[in-house]
Amino acid sequence: MLETFILVGTIMSHDNVFSTVEFNLNPATNGAPAMAVLPNSAIPCNVEIGGKIYVVKLTKESLPAIQCAQEKTETHD
Repeated sequence: MLETFILVGTIMSHDNVFSTVEFNLNPATNGAPAMAVLPNSAIPCNVEIGGKIYVVKLTKESLPAIQCAQEKTETHD
């Protein structure tokens, strides 16, 4: 069992209740992507096709957490 990991997920499809997400390890390994069906309520950001989410477990003791991609912000000088 992995003690620490980052899974990069891409939302492939969704409806009002569930999303289908394709997950890859980061860094990539020789394994194929994994598919998961998650309730939309577990995704803490806007659910849209092509959107990125991350499942992060940074220490042996921590629980995995779903995080969203950081949104790009414009800066004006």
